[in-house]
Amino acid sequence: MAVYRGFDQRELDREYSPSSKVADFDAELAAYADQSRRARQELRGHRELRYGAAAPELLDYFPAGPGAPLHVFVHGGFWQELGKEDSDFPALDFVPRGTAFAAVGYGLAPEWTVEQITGQVTAAVRWLVEHAAELGADPDRIVLSGSSAGAHLAASALLDERLRGRIRGAVLLSGVYDLQPVALSYVNQPLALDPDRARRLSPQYAAPEALAGLPPVVLALGEHETDEFGRQQAEFAETLRENGVPVHELLIGGRNHFDLVFDLGKVGTVLGAGVEALWRS
Repeated sequence: MAVYRGFDQRELDREYSPSSKVADFDAELAAYADQSRRARQELRGHRELRYGAAAPELLDYFPAGPGAPLHVFVHGGFWQELGKEDSDFPALDFVPRGTAFAAVGYGLAPEWTVEQITGQVTAAVRWLVEHAAELGADPDRIVLSGSSAGAHLAASALLDERLRGRIRGAVLLSGVYDLQPVALSYVNQPLALDPDRARRLSPQYAAPEALAGLPPVVLALGEHETDEFGRQQAEFAETLRENGVPVHELLIGGRNHFDLVFDLGKVGTVLGAGVEALWRS
């Protein structure tokens, strides 16, 4: 029996299981942890800066000298896994080139609802914008990025009117912008989304006035992704363009849902070049 867009339950669950496209899922996550540990060992940084009163409302910050641009990253994990401690690794590429880096921490489901998680990430981005100068970064040169569920959270933060005009650009990797199929899949067990909440929380269905005036957006997808992640990116790109948002879509050869993020700050990669172009926009 079809559950969504002709997919039966098994097929839909597979479409929202990006690990089905990788040879060794555990090795992918281990690489996050190992490289993040290396970043904390090798780079000077202010870790566990508090942006809110709740226990998970912390971020890691790596400075890069006075007046440096700032790259803010929101991790994925389907709103229920991983943490900022697994997300420090891009600093290894950004900081030596003079770009400060921040990894945002937030609460995880089921302890926290998707609404609460979205609010936390938005609050973290606002805190960084407001405190960038104190941290030694340039508040006029902030790029926001996120991967997978982190792309959803970053996109949701962009829609906050208090951040309008404060973010230079966004980089959204392998994102989920329509939560309706997520609510019908195995992913929803700890999220407990109903159809109304899933649609309301979807950047894909944001009001035109919220989308208009957003900064330039890079949307990137790995070559080895499920069809649904490709559809999600294509449809969100179309929605952004319809509302006048500059969009640059990328399909990165040889990369999958998990290792794509390693190109985020790397010189000589297609994704790295797309990120650099945002500073010139």
